[in-house]
Amino acid sequence: MTARDDMPDNVIQFAPSAPDSADDFNREPDLEGDWIAACTPTVSKLTATAFQWRAESELPPRKWLYGRHLLRKFLSVDVAAGGVGKSSLKIGEALAMASGKDLYGQTLHEGALRVWIYNLEDPNEETERRIHATAKQFNILPKDLGDRLYVDSGRDQRCVIAEETPNGATIARPVVDALIAELREKRIDVLSIDPFVSSHAVSENDNMAIDMVAKEWARIADICDCSINLVHHVRKGNGAEANADSARGASSLIGAARSVMVFNRMSKEEAEKLGVAEDEARFFFRVDNDKANLAPPGSTTWYRMNNVDLDNGDAVGVACPWKPKDLFDGITTAHLMRVQKAVGAGNWRESPQASAWVGHPVAEALMLDAEDQRDKKRIIGMLKEWVRNGVLEVVEGEDAKRMKRKFVVVGNWVTE
Repeated sequence: MTARDDMPDNVIQFAPSAPDSADDFNREPDLEGDWIAACTPTVSKLTATAFQWRAESELPPRKWLYGRHLLRKFLSVDVAAGGVGKSSLKIGEALAMASGKDLYGQTLHEGALRVWIYNLEDPNEETERRIHATAKQFNILPKDLGDRLYVDSGRDQRCVIAEETPNGATIARPVVDALIAELREKRIDVLSIDPFVSSHAVSENDNMAIDMVAKEWARIADICDCSINLVHHVRKGNGAEANADSARGASSLIGAARSVMVFNRMSKEEAEKLGVAEDEARFFFRVDNDKANLAPPGSTTWYRMNNVDLDNGDAVGVACPWKPKDLFDGITTAHLMRVQKAVGAGNWRESPQASAWVGHPVAEALMLDAEDQRDKKRIIGMLKEWVRNGVLEVVEGEDAKRMKRKFVVVGNWVTE
């Protein structure tokens, strides 16, 4: 194996020794000896570079491309269980980047980008359906994308950059070189690989092998000045919430990434808290940045899967942005004053199980239904906030049977 022109001078390279004389060409081959000689590393001189201070204003800023997740020259990873909605969101994000349109509230720092969707699992027709459905949902036209979107399937052309050989895990240099050439020629800004496990043929539990693969992807990103986003599965968690450590296989992949987004379905508890019907919770998922070591931690982002009907008769799920209703949407100071007046006019218990529950006068003041489960959960949430803010207070007192109970009274009266 010879040195490649695009390798930095200080990279360890492997090269066979040149023959010392013409007799060497005529000798019997020594397969074991030749292999050892070929794999003996030749190391160029290593030098320590003195750090040079320069003005902060002269430091090159990080080249963010999409939100605080995709960054030029770096590797990012998306981790999720199957069927959550990650592939649909990746399609939506690709269309957002290629069109330059803000579809999900993520900053496009350089405007429209050149994006390559490489789905190594699904046939091209499935990706095409999802693209059409997403474009239909967000009213994206072909002219909005220009020549900036590229789509390929691993079923048509494999993209396996590493494999096991009799001598261990090895980078498939011809594949990597071809990939680099194409990224450069098409001037790709973002390459999405879905799923990561199909981009290599090494043991996914071998930390050294996966570290080699992950760092090769990072090297490709650096050489091509692009962002590479790897979509990865989680190991079976029996319903437990996923995080970066839930990624399937060796942990070295997460270690090599500079940003890791984690996908989770809406839980029953979250549905109750956010006012989503239990039978609809399966359509919702959230995304959290569980490793943002080059950016401040981001807040949770919610999405809802909506079906879009295509003209061919297919219904295709599209990941759409979704924001939970704020607990106090539509609640004004005048509403709070009515709540305080209603609470102050009676003797109301804190417990929702009590017949004289304080939620009843609150519901009447706000024109809500205390018997409706969604309204009831909202009232309970508002009461907690009002007690925390001091506009209501919880005190101990005696009921009609002289039993000690907790009651809700007015705290600090609110005025216009």
